[in-house]
Amino acid sequence: MLFELGARRVLVTATGPIGCVPAELALRSRNGECAIELQRAASLFNPQLFEMIDGLNNEIGSSIFIAANAFDMHMDFVSNPQAYGFVTSKVACCGQGPYNGLGLCTTLSNLCPNRNLFAFWDGFHPSEKANRIIVQRLLTGSTQYMNPMNLSTILAMDSRV
Repeated sequence: MLFELGARRVLVTATGPIGCVPAELALRSRNGECAIELQRAASLFNPQLFEMIDGLNNEIGSSIFIAANAFDMHMDFVSNPQAYGFVTSKVACCGQGPYNGLGLCTTLSNLCPNRNLFAFWDGFHPSEKANRIIVQRLLTGSTQYMNPMNLSTILAMDSRV
């Protein structure tokens, strides 16, 4: 339907590591480990999404649908935060309760002194620094992150048309 309506590029984002966000750690983790059942759900959903995208592209005969592997993009800094300059990927910069994962970010919340040291801004959302890493993967990432091609490749191809 989108293709019939004129869409020529559609970015489809897979689910990220939902079991590793501070909100889920606060609700489901006793030791800071990712929630296995939520990670398993993502590991079941994402490959099926990628397969569907490949099938649609094959049916259309062109790379219209682009898969963004948000799971791997996030897991890079979730599993090794220090490699990206973060002190933690478990505790949100702004929030309440365990891992600052409960509630909204309000004037009553705990607020970190330097948001650039935290992978997550609040219970669910990456910090600005983490989002810059994600955007870099979207623009120039390998097929591990962007399939069948990254956004820089798409822009270069489409500018020649």
